[in-house]
Amino acid sequence: MSLMGSRYQTGKTRFLFVQSIPYFLSLAYNLNMTSLKRLKVFLCHSSGDKAQVKQLYDFLSKSGAAPWLDSEELLPGQDWNLEINKALDDSDVILLCLSKKSVDKEGYVQKEIRLALDRALEMPDGRIFLIPARLEECELPYKIRTYQWVDVFAPNGMDRLMKSLNLRAGQVKAQTLSLDGSPPVVQKSEPKKQSKPRRAASTTTINIHGSMTGSNIVVGDNNDVNNES
Repeated sequence: MSLMGSRYQTGKTRFLFVQSIPYFLSLAYNLNMTSLKRLKVFLCHSSGDKAQVKQLYDFLSKSGAAPWLDSEELLPGQDWNLEINKALDDSDVILLCLSKKSVDKEGYVQKEIRLALDRALEMPDGRIFLIPARLEECELPYKIRTYQWVDVFAPNGMDRLMKSLNLRAGQVKAQTLSLDGSPPVVQKSEPKKQSKPRRAASTTTINIHGSMTGSNIVVGDNNDVNNES
């Protein structure tokens, strides 16, 4: 009986291990997802659109991206020109936030647009890198009209923007963004219930010597007893 009990426990341990495989696979997937970097989005804008762009910054942050906005990222004493250029070089995608103010305004925003265009020219064909995002109805600068724009003020504007950003996230192996602005959650797959594996029938051979008249012979395997009269 001790031998049978040992064999049964070994089989039970093996069953529990097999049942745990989906959990470990799910855990490995989640660890891989959390190890992915956040999509770096540079927000190019005019100072006159700061309030609207700040809302966009907050939305992208909650969605799982790593947006860069000068008023949020620059620290006192830093060389803002140097830091902005570093952020542009380090970004995965550049969002050109356009309005009537930014299109007609002279100054640093025009320089940022030119720098963004220079970076875009370095990208392989088919890559999403420069996204013109209109904050209101306005004319696009001639030099960026070859890029498809998105109207973030339109009913489906943010959905289209997020789809584009997720496409870019896939290109640079970054985390997928949540489409509703909520923190991205990696769903854990529930382990599938496994039925207890059936043990093969015992192949033990019993050699009987002598007369067994009047005796009862009980043959069993793992407490499942075959009683034949």
